[in-house]
Amino acid sequence: LQVACPPSQPVSSEGRRFTSKHSKKALKASLTLGILLGMFFVAWLPFFVTNVAQAVCGCVPAGFFDVLTWLGYCNSTANPIIYPLFMRDFKRAMGKFLPCCRRPGEPRPSAVSLSLRNSHSGPRAAASLKNVL
Repeated sequence: LQVACPPSQPVSSEGRRFTSKHSKKALKASLTLGILLGMFFVAWLPFFVTNVAQAVCGCVPAGFFDVLTWLGYCNSTANPIIYPLFMRDFKRAMGKFLPCCRRPGEPRPSAVSLSLRNSHSGPRAAASLKNVL
């Protein structure tokens, strides 16, 4: 038996660009997630395995347990380093608020503009105590 396949439609260059751009983003996101999860497992898995072993046999020295605990804490320290390395949006957002990451000539956001931006509303008319009560 032979099954006739409909001829495939030619893909426009615009469709290829979108697919290519989308696949690059997906690949980069997968890579970042893989690195973050890999570091999490490398840092915390020995701690949890040792924790279970300690509960079962009580044969884990306290100093070794402390070293594994600090290895897990180091993972939390590494996350703020990994995110800016792989995520441009995160790097840009951090650059707005941290003086060490800001580009020269870029103005520092004021506290008022930050509170207005986070309040999800526009500027409000000044309300006096009489109007409120």
